[in-house]
Amino acid sequence: MRRSAVLRLWTAVFVVAFGTNVPTPLLLVYRDLLGLSSDALTGAFGVYAAGLVPALLLAGPASDRFGRRPVVVPFVVLSIVTSLLFLGASGSVVLLFVGRFLQGAVSGVVFSVGTAWLGELIGESARAARLTTAALGGGWAIGPLVSGLMAQWLPLPTVLPYLVHVVLMVVGLVLLPSVPETLAPADRRRGKIVDLGVPPGARTAFALVVLPVAIGVFTFPSTAVTVLPLLLTPSMPEIAVAITGLVAGVTLLTGVFAQPLGRRIGYVAAGPTGLAIGAVGFGLALVGVGTGAWPLLVPVALLLGVGYGLCLAAGLTMVGELASPTARGALTGTFYACAYLGFGVPLLLSVAGGAGGFTRPLAVLTVIVAVAAALLALPAARRLVRPAVPVDAR
Repeated sequence: MRRSAVLRLWTAVFVVAFGTNVPTPLLLVYRDLLGLSSDALTGAFGVYAAGLVPALLLAGPASDRFGRRPVVVPFVVLSIVTSLLFLGASGSVVLLFVGRFLQGAVSGVVFSVGTAWLGELIGESARAARLTTAALGGGWAIGPLVSGLMAQWLPLPTVLPYLVHVVLMVVGLVLLPSVPETLAPADRRRGKIVDLGVPPGARTAFALVVLPVAIGVFTFPSTAVTVLPLLLTPSMPEIAVAITGLVAGVTLLTGVFAQPLGRRIGYVAAGPTGLAIGAVGFGLALVGVGTGAWPLLVPVALLLGVGYGLCLAAGLTMVGELASPTARGALTGTFYACAYLGFGVPLLLSVAGGAGGFTRPLAVLTVIVAVAAALLALPAARRLVRPAVPVDAR
């Protein structure tokens, strides 16, 4: 029964994640239809985080107080409504931004509370992290891959991808009612409306180790699917939308397949290793931009995908071990809130670059990520989190 419940909840989380990135390759289509500037385009991508971060911070404590199911189910319904709203976004900048904002709110609730719910159904933090990464990463990867290919070569590029997601969401919604609630009324707690859930003894470890790893999670894929295609679009006539979907799919799906590597090197080392590999990916991207060699986007996507996957799995495992049982939802939400700050990186690069473009800010970001990787690989940083991670997860 429990294995079946895990599969049903896993499917619901997967299809919500699928919808999250359906608009990603379509941003190039919206740019042409709506006449968006680079700042507006990266802003449309980044406004997702504006809806997501508050939802993350509020949803975790709410689920710790009211239970997992009452918080998740309404936002699964909202995911369907949001995809239907996107059907009019090709003619309205406002609808595009509102849709992305609502997608962020949906994701903030379903991903944080759904992760806690899955973790409680599974009962083992390392395995829960792997399955959660597979659900999220698989959905994030397949969504843009499908929408990019459909938008490039099928009619109604800003309609059909969303209808596919609506059908999948109906399936996910049907499966949810039979998933048991895991937080018994006696275990629910009344606390602050906003609660980060970080135990007092783990605050230093979270701030110095978990936080930079978390920010690295989505810095890699968000840069891969917005900044790099914009830089190389002139080299990809007639195929830019499909290539953007491919890059998004490869980056995010590679993150799922990076899990065995994470287990082999241990999750204490996986965070700094992921950051280091991501820095190498950015470096190779700069070579591709300098030479106009768009095929380099494929190995770049692989490297950034490994970096993202290692950071996500390492962060979720550490959170699972740091959290107290009655505050797991809150701490998971805090982790994702930090992780999704990475969605704002493309907009920061656009603003910082100004008329000069993305290249110089991307080079600076590469150096920052490399330095962070080196610092987190130091023995002092590893000792901060090592006691929190059980032997079998290392």
